[in-house]
Amino acid sequence: MANAPTSLFMLWGVPGTLHHMYFSGTSTPVMAIGATFSALEVVPLILLGYEAWDNWRHKARVPWMDTIKWPLMCFVAVAFWNMLGAGVFGFMINPPLALFYIQGLNTTPVHAHAALFGVYGFLSIGFVLMVLHYSVPGFKFNEKLMRTGFWGLNAGLVLMIVTSLLPIGLIQFYASATEGMWYARSEEFMQQSILQTLRWVRTFGDVVFIVGAFAVAWQVVLGLLPSKG
Repeated sequence: MANAPTSLFMLWGVPGTLHHMYFSGTSTPVMAIGATFSALEVVPLILLGYEAWDNWRHKARVPWMDTIKWPLMCFVAVAFWNMLGAGVFGFMINPPLALFYIQGLNTTPVHAHAALFGVYGFLSIGFVLMVLHYSVPGFKFNEKLMRTGFWGLNAGLVLMIVTSLLPIGLIQFYASATEGMWYARSEEFMQQSILQTLRWVRTFGDVVFIVGAFAVAWQVVLGLLPSKG
């Protein structure tokens, strides 16, 4: 039963990738299958997130889980961003009607940032930290570094999306729906002062993200240094 969400994710995820083939000369059935399974991907992603959180809530029952707290936190983050980035933001742009108006606009990097780094980035970090813990004698996590790194990466990603990528994408979508795709991607439209301001606002999220990345990188370096004594 515990593997049900994973099985559903694998079963629905593969045909769901057909949303990348809309409007490229493919047949109507391909578009229908891609649209249906892209929408259904939200269901197993939410179930995966709930399963990860449920396992995390029971960590007190097995004391050894405290020693791998931060790798587990990264895996919980994977489930969260999988649900939000691949599920919610993916569903926002992947139905054929939506994609017709927003293909290649800033709504696409909203989905890409949240789904790519949020899922595979945190997955990689979690595995690196797990390998360090089990392969380096005497390795211990620095709570301050890991807290800064983990929450800095998450907060930075949220700030990038909420303060810049998503607002620009929604403004572009309105322009695409009312005037046309050509206008939403034109130099005249993209160089408006409000859009330039929103692009600069993203710097705040970038800085927070970079601080988090440096903290995690320094934790890895400390873990590889020979222990004293």
